[in-house]
Amino acid sequence: MSAHSPAAPRFGRALEHDSVLHRRNPTVKLLVLLAVSSVLLVPVDIATPSLVGLALVPAAVAAGRLPMRTLVTTCAAFAPFACSLLAVNAVTREGEVVAQVAGLEVTRTGLVVGASLAVRTLVVGALAVVFTTTTDGPRLMTSLHQHARLPARVTYAILAGYRVLEGLPDAWTTIRRAQAVRDPTRRRGAPLPRDPASLGRAAFALLVGALRQGERLATTLQLRGLGSGPRTVHRPVRLGPADAVLVLVTLGVCALVVAATSRAGWLLTWSTLG
Repeated sequence: MSAHSPAAPRFGRALEHDSVLHRRNPTVKLLVLLAVSSVLLVPVDIATPSLVGLALVPAAVAAGRLPMRTLVTTCAAFAPFACSLLAVNAVTREGEVVAQVAGLEVTRTGLVVGASLAVRTLVVGALAVVFTTTTDGPRLMTSLHQHARLPARVTYAILAGYRVLEGLPDAWTTIRRAQAVRDPTRRRGAPLPRDPASLGRAAFALLVGALRQGERLATTLQLRGLGSGPRTVHRPVRLGPADAVLVLVTLGVCALVVAATSRAGWLLTWSTLG
């Protein structure tokens, strides 16, 4: 696989290519993601999260060289939750009634607040997808241990869990294929069985295997005494000027958008609530 061609993402793993975001410090990227999410918690207008998303998501996708198909398919998981926020707020908040659906009154206030929450969910979800697809798990934990002073015991425990999660897709495939081999009634080339009993047995086998692997990892870490000594970093993750630029540019964009839309957004919200 070429180092310059984007590859399809795998569960728990970053895309295996180089990009501007791949080279940034994981702790800095995580703090930026949390900062943007916190900024979007306050406004309840539609304009602020929409403009923040239009400004940051395309830039993040380009900086991470994330295929648009990957972004759309992974962000689709957030769509049902966003739609539920819109629907629940539309029929539960008081205000001017604009429509009736299935005997429920849809209010203007509910639509405004629900749409704001839905857009906020999609924007934060898209940025989270960019973060996970451009951040290697072990490198993230090393950076948190080094720069955020995460205790060594916690770091090693999370790394062990990460390794277990990373192998779950391959383990699931192996278990399902083993089920097919042991089934005497299955014809060659036929699809794997999808009945509840087969899926339940496979899930139970996967859970048992994950627990055993976790126990082995914990025992290994305990025997080696990892986390009991002074804080050490085998492969340090460095901070550079580009990390500071990432923070300043991202937070600067958020500040400009909030400053430009806050007055109009709050006026619209209060007039709607009134």
